[in-house]
Amino acid sequence: MTYEEALRKIHSLDKFGSMPGLQRVEKLFDLVGEGLREQKFIHIAGTNGKGSTAQIISSVLTQCGYKTGLFISPYIVKFNERIQINGKMIKDEELADAVSYLSPFLDKLNEEGVIITEFEFLTVLAFYVFKKMGCDFIVCETGLGGLLDSTNVIRNPLCSVITKIDFDHTEILGSTIEEIAVQKCGIIKENGITVSAFQRDEALSIIQNTAKEKNNEFFYAEDIEFSDISFDIDGTFLTYNDIKLHLNMLGVHQLENLKTALCTLEILNKKGIAYITPKSISDGVEKASNPARFEVLSKAPIIALDGAHNPSGMKTFVNAVKKYSNAHRVLILGMLKDKDTDTCVSLISPLFDEIYTVNIDNPRSESAKVLAQKCNLKCENVYDIGDIKEAFDICLSKNRDIYITGSLYLCGEIRQYIIDKLSQK
Repeated sequence: MTYEEALRKIHSLDKFGSMPGLQRVEKLFDLVGEGLREQKFIHIAGTNGKGSTAQIISSVLTQCGYKTGLFISPYIVKFNERIQINGKMIKDEELADAVSYLSPFLDKLNEEGVIITEFEFLTVLAFYVFKKMGCDFIVCETGLGGLLDSTNVIRNPLCSVITKIDFDHTEILGSTIEEIAVQKCGIIKENGITVSAFQRDEALSIIQNTAKEKNNEFFYAEDIEFSDISFDIDGTFLTYNDIKLHLNMLGVHQLENLKTALCTLEILNKKGIAYITPKSISDGVEKASNPARFEVLSKAPIIALDGAHNPSGMKTFVNAVKKYSNAHRVLILGMLKDKDTDTCVSLISPLFDEIYTVNIDNPRSESAKVLAQKCNLKCENVYDIGDIKEAFDICLSKNRDIYITGSLYLCGEIRQYIIDKLSQK
């Protein structure tokens, strides 16, 4: 099977199952066997910050000398980004070989009327690759929610990590913080360890109560202390336990993600699960990166990509823009229509001199025209361009700071184009 054939096989599967639950994916895991669910997992759920937290934990463990698997979603440019080992996405042939091996199991269930979804298959695929490659640890990010997410087949995680909980996917996860928190806390298993990022009170209460009910040791990442904190366009500099750290991920919000990651790593070290040195922490934090999360591709002028797509993410984006840019700035905005576009647009529109709205290459895309109409309420200079590359070229010619946000899908479409364009200057 070629790489292209493997991708076609994956993408031919249904996006969503006929009904929520883990029954289908558990059948596939049982059929494949090989102890895929009994590996050493750090399982991460939450609304915002999962990716950055996962990247930091994975990077530090890699610097410790452990072979570390990382399962994340979505990808930005290349599909293989979703399955990484030691910070590098798996090779095309490795993905193709794994799909070729697993396809007969998939087809057998299909013949029995058990229809496996794309993300369910991808979860089995990732766990299979990590097992085959002999990973010491796997940092695993949930796809959606937690309780009914395919990754929740993990039986005994080393640690269940809950990043910041906020409103997103409310049509699936619930319309209140409490309901969403219950879904996220579904990853907490009996007699384990739970780490939580800083939370609003109603979410924290749910997490603590769930941890207590499941007889978990509970650790609050907000108790981690930093000193000598400074920010600039080159990153965040701080001291943690007398260790000087340089975090390349920009934004004050990344301090919360860093605390959550370090809290988790502290516990792994104290429990004797992993041997983590100050140098591995320093090197791992500095090497950690998370594309399209306030990612600066140019400093003069600033060109920044951010996949913020919900109100909480947009508030974080706004704070970062204010901190790192005082110059005239322009925005390229594209969003999916099933997001809270009204709130997001009202948060960001006043910050920019000009806004260029674009379409996303996705059937769920909000039209550039509709976005422009909404932006017009808060910004005088709004242009419905449609095409993301055309919008970027226009903005680049103005020699102003350029910000691109609204969706990770949008960032994935334009990221390589920007990199190529900048290399020609």
